[in-house]
Amino acid sequence: GQPLTRLADEIAFIEKYLDIEKIRFRDRLTVGIDVDPEVVGDRVPSLILQPLVENAIRHGIEPNSRPGVLEIKARRAGDGLELTVRDNGGGVPHGGFASEGIGISNTRERLREIYGDNFRYVMENHPEGGLLVRLILPEAS
Repeated sequence: GQPLTRLADEIAFIEKYLDIEKIRFRDRLTVGIDVDPEVVGDRVPSLILQPLVENAIRHGIEPNSRPGVLEIKARRAGDGLELTVRDNGGGVPHGGFASEGIGISNTRERLREIYGDNFRYVMENHPEGGLLVRLILPEAS
């Protein structure tokens, strides 16, 4: 019910969610979580990572038969916090996505409600393949 939570709590929640997905995908899903200890106490919107991770699995990893890789990172970015979620799926198709899904639009709207225009949400192809979603949030310790 709280709009903000500690990043450590958000990561703990997403790890539980990913434990379920690892059971479902078995050896076809590899997860890496890299959180700079300096930012674990930062405050972030609660459940901000879940829709990003769910989209990465549903649209990036699930449609492929090859092993899927999901990476989550958190680190300081200037005065703020950078959160990234990357998968090794197909990335952004040529010409972009036909529409923005509910998870993405809801995430952007929640960020706008909390931070106004003082955040960045970037979705792009990663140079090594797959989709990279980058959130840059102002400091909210």
